[in-house]
Amino acid sequence: MKHLLIAAFAVLFGTIVNAQSEKFTAAMQKQLILLDSAKSTQDLQAVANAFERIGDAEKTQWLPYYYAGLALTTAGWMDKTLDKDANSEKVKALCAKAEAIEKNAEICSIRNMAASQQMLVDPQSRWMTYGQEAGNAMQEGLKLDPNNPRLYYLQGMSIFGTPEQFGGGKAKAKPIFEKALELYKAEKVKPLYPHWGQQQTEQMIAQCK
Repeated sequence: MKHLLIAAFAVLFGTIVNAQSEKFTAAMQKQLILLDSAKSTQDLQAVANAFERIGDAEKTQWLPYYYAGLALTTAGWMDKTLDKDANSEKVKALCAKAEAIEKNAEICSIRNMAASQQMLVDPQSRWMTYGQEAGNAMQEGLKLDPNNPRLYYLQGMSIFGTPEQFGGGKAKAKPIFEKALELYKAEKVKPLYPHWGQQQTEQMIAQCK
């Protein structure tokens, strides 16, 4: 009888876990579709809020906080009127929530973008603070995963946007974009995991010709 009860409990527990996993997956997939189709800052902020709620409900999943941060950094690139400091600080708070669960290179890519957006408000006066912060996030990410294509894409974008007299430009950026593309093509993406950047990388390689 004891063994039957244990077996029954195991089946019940497995059913509950599977149901929770399916609910999480469905919620994430819905928001990922909305993220891909977002056209305005308001759309992206709504998606970010939804991802954060999923993360707060799950408590053990870093991906919702990651995507919330990605949505807000996307808004930061897209909306010139957005308060970059307030937006980036919110992104960093989301990264902190994600890193409390798991520290990885994907989260470092979000930290890099958040700091870069703050630096670009006034590159000359902000380089020593936010430029260094962005660089530190990049280096930490590459230590955690030296084959992460999104980090190379972001590194290439930084060099592409840096004047030639300061070590940047198309010629310096092109081999980094090519390295990113090579890694994108080799990447085996797991369900719900980040996969963005390949198309943008291909576009940047074309611009470097």
